[in-house]
Amino acid sequence: WLRRCTHYLFIVVVAVNSTLLTINAGDYIFYTDWAWTSYTVFSISQTLMLIVGATYYLTFTGVPGTATYYGLIMTVYTWVAKAAWFSLGYPYDFIVTPVWLPSAMLLDLVYWATKKNKHSLILFGGVLVGMSLPLFNMVNLITVADPLETAFKYPRPTLPPYMTPIEPQVGKFYNSPVALGAGAGAVLGCTFAALGCKLNTW
Repeated sequence: WLRRCTHYLFIVVVAVNSTLLTINAGDYIFYTDWAWTSYTVFSISQTLMLIVGATYYLTFTGVPGTATYYGLIMTVYTWVAKAAWFSLGYPYDFIVTPVWLPSAMLLDLVYWATKKNKHSLILFGGVLVGMSLPLFNMVNLITVADPLETAFKYPRPTLPPYMTPIEPQVGKFYNSPVALGAGAGAVLGCTFAALGCKLNTW
């Protein structure tokens, strides 16, 4: 009984923390000068938080579909948190594209198609999630309000001078943020998928 409660508590904790990370990782509007750099790093962080929790939940239940359910939990948590922040005057678009769901569906598909083979889940699932989420995350970025306009409209007085938005520097650091995020995510995704599986063998 205690072991099962610990498992469910872990699922909730990871889902909440991944949601908070996702909210902050979507804060592109105040990193205008480094938008693409931030996008790449944040895409990777979202990928890893999604895959470790989804893989854990999926292998814990052993039922294909629970990874997508975990992605849905992240989406709902994010909507609730964003609504709260938005009501407090935080300049955030309320609508968030549920970018985690398609990647979580791919994870479920791999688990189902390979007849619940954990090694295939780690290898194929990790690669698919790592490569797909940065692409879906670009859709999320496209749907938010204009970053530069919002940054000027809601300046953050706590920002140091070197982070104050001046003009967009697209391509300043990475030429292809989606490709870089997908490449790094594909490698790291396998590692974190393995971690998610390993957490079930305490």
